[in-house]
Amino acid sequence: MNRFVIADPTLCIGCHTCEAACSENHRLHGLQSQPRLKVMRNRNDSAPQLCHQCEDAPCAQVCPVNAITRIDGAIQLNESLCVSCKLCGIACPFGAVEFSGSRPRAIPANSNTSKAPMAPPAPARVSPFLDWVPGVRAIAVKCDLCYFDPDGPACVRTCPTQSLRLVNNEDIARASKRKRELTLNTDLGDLSLFQSQQGEL
Repeated sequence: MNRFVIADPTLCIGCHTCEAACSENHRLHGLQSQPRLKVMRNRNDSAPQLCHQCEDAPCAQVCPVNAITRIDGAIQLNESLCVSCKLCGIACPFGAVEFSGSRPRAIPANSNTSKAPMAPPAPARVSPFLDWVPGVRAIAVKCDLCYFDPDGPACVRTCPTQSLRLVNNEDIARASKRKRELTLNTDLGDLSLFQSQQGEL
């Protein structure tokens, strides 16, 4: 089983601190600064949406260059291998793969030379799968559980209400055992209720 981060919408206040922490932590390690999670809201609740670290990982199955692999119980994406095909984003059932790109430092935006015409201005944002910015390669980004940080995911550490939690195999086994116990108790309770009803008849 994989490790993954879960969010409790009853505790989340929608402050976007997790997004900022994620962005900064990855930027400091030379990775794309695009946050690997996105706070979603409805009328009553908010909670970040992020990679579920799927067992079968559809994103990894469709990657033509094996840039997405399972490492230490998590689905990791190697940004340097990404070829911008965007198949992983299409295959992800949770919309947890985003696309981002950084312009090379030596090439300022909208620069032109005598050998090349001026680059057109960045287009209006339509969709992460359709957007294209001249001079910027779209690189897939997804939650990697901050594998490079010995302190663990930055979003979990910085959430002011502790609504985010890193779940591992032991947590899953404990929750599964508790669920089985509750089911057994419910079934036994229903059986004793049925027997008492039968006795009254």
